[in-house]
Amino acid sequence: MPSISIASLTEADIPGAIECIQLAFSDDPYNNWVFDRATQHTVIDAQFSLARNRQSLRTRCVWGINNAIFVVAKDAEAESDTEGGEVLGVAMWMPPQPSSTRQGWYEWWQGWVLWGRQIMVNLQYGRGGLNVKQRYYIWKEAQRAAQSELWTDPKGYYFCNIVTVLPHHQGKGIGKLLFKHVTDRADAEGKRCYLESSRDKPNTEIYVRMGFAMAKEMLCDDRGDVCKVSPTTTPWRTASE
Repeated sequence: MPSISIASLTEADIPGAIECIQLAFSDDPYNNWVFDRATQHTVIDAQFSLARNRQSLRTRCVWGINNAIFVVAKDAEAESDTEGGEVLGVAMWMPPQPSSTRQGWYEWWQGWVLWGRQIMVNLQYGRGGLNVKQRYYIWKEAQRAAQSELWTDPKGYYFCNIVTVLPHHQGKGIGKLLFKHVTDRADAEGKRCYLESSRDKPNTEIYVRMGFAMAKEMLCDDRGDVCKVSPTTTPWRTASE
């Protein structure tokens, strides 16, 4: 097993991070549902654009460098290469927002920056098959309701938005290192973590081993075509536990 390093995402890492995300999520249940692939293979697959998806992910990566905890896992021994080493895994976490703290002007402005850049992607590439008029907003409403119910800790939650490892490097402990990069910090601060997963096996078992517990079942229902998403949280614990 190579020696793995975890470091903040840089501009040079973005192409490798995008490839990692696209490969790992190519058959993700939520992706299949929101693009309606289960019932409209021919139409949606013809519309789905890897180029559009790649540009959308690049937009989020660039935004995430300054607004999120965006890290990559790489082979430490290969980082001296001219390209800096292959990106083996990616994780993006949103930092906790205490309930007593109002959103600042910077956070407000950066939210609009991301929205504006995504609009530009849509204008250039179209929706790329995304069922945004219906399923995307079904999911957003279900997520809003779940977080409103579950986010009860006034200190806020570290929210794992993305975590993925290249398929041929899975099972080597890379995902655990990507988690520990933030969960160790959360433990030291006495704060909790939160994530959502639409893949029950093997993801749920893996998350449980890392201290998460399934909090509820979140159903995204589009006239009987349901995508199940499992929000999970970590209990509060000290760094020594």
